[in-house]
Amino acid sequence: MLQQDKVADWLLQKYPQAHAVRTDRALFDYVQALKSDYLRGADPVNKVLFDSKLHVVKNALGTHTSVSRVQGNKLRAKREIRIATLFKTVPDEFLRMITVHELAHLKEKAHDKAFYQLCKHMEPGYHQLEFEVRVYLTHLETSGARLWDAAGEPFSF
Repeated sequence: MLQQDKVADWLLQKYPQAHAVRTDRALFDYVQALKSDYLRGADPVNKVLFDSKLHVVKNALGTHTSVSRVQGNKLRAKREIRIATLFKTVPDEFLRMITVHELAHLKEKAHDKAFYQLCKHMEPGYHQLEFEVRVYLTHLETSGARLWDAAGEPFSF
């Protein structure tokens, strides 16, 4: 498909529109809704934001961090999730995949069987979506052309 330049058509046919989550506040609400549906007992997430410094292909699509601070005689942990800015203009399914992935790290730190089972519990089509995100990233790397614009509409070629 890559050699025949059919990836863009295939993705646009399957996912005609991007999601409407554009701000860090909207992303925080999006993540909190997923967390409350599937991970009520997990530690709270204090901060969620789009991060333009994450290098999508070579480094990471998203990160989860936990910062511990001493407050009086207690140790407080603050958890934050950062999602690559690229995910501002992708279909909802792609954003959900990366969000589910980062939320799963609240319960399972390593990428092991339990981690992927939790991802599948939150998003039954997780593995297919992860594959399709990788296909899209490969498309970006080879052609450099984004498929959806900031308004959520597909680019016209």
